[in-house]
Amino acid sequence: MTDVVLRLSARDLVHADLASCGWAGSALHLANVAEQLERVPSGEVDYLAVCTATGIPVAKGGVDYRVKEGAGTLWQLAVHPALRSCGIGTFLVEAAELRIRNRGLRHAELAVEESNPRARALYERLGYVAYDRRPDSWDEQAPDGSLRRYETMCTVMRKELA
Repeated sequence: MTDVVLRLSARDLVHADLASCGWAGSALHLANVAEQLERVPSGEVDYLAVCTATGIPVAKGGVDYRVKEGAGTLWQLAVHPALRSCGIGTFLVEAAELRIRNRGLRHAELAVEESNPRARALYERLGYVAYDRRPDSWDEQAPDGSLRRYETMCTVMRKELA
């Protein structure tokens, strides 16, 4: 068996990237990402793309600086399904943490669905510690285009950044 080495880079996600991010969610989700990109110029958020040498995103995620004073809150993290367990999620989180540190902030936070133990295990490996629980919900688009409200319980985690 031959190992494949991916050369990854992190950069700002831009509107033009959304056409190649269908793996990240429905059209409704991508419309929400487009709305979040409008917050980037004001400094409220950073939105990152992790790309291979082709420049096409294989992971994406945001950091919101308005959720909690003195912290960056990671959200909407996603890795292309075919490339999970290849270290790309770790690369994405570390790139987001660098953005937070570069703003002089010392804490990163995130919420992970309790029904997603795999993601929680990744965050724990990266040094995040659970400190609270909270319900969350958002609109979700079904394959037929209809909308429904998705409700879930999340574990809130934080990490002190060096």
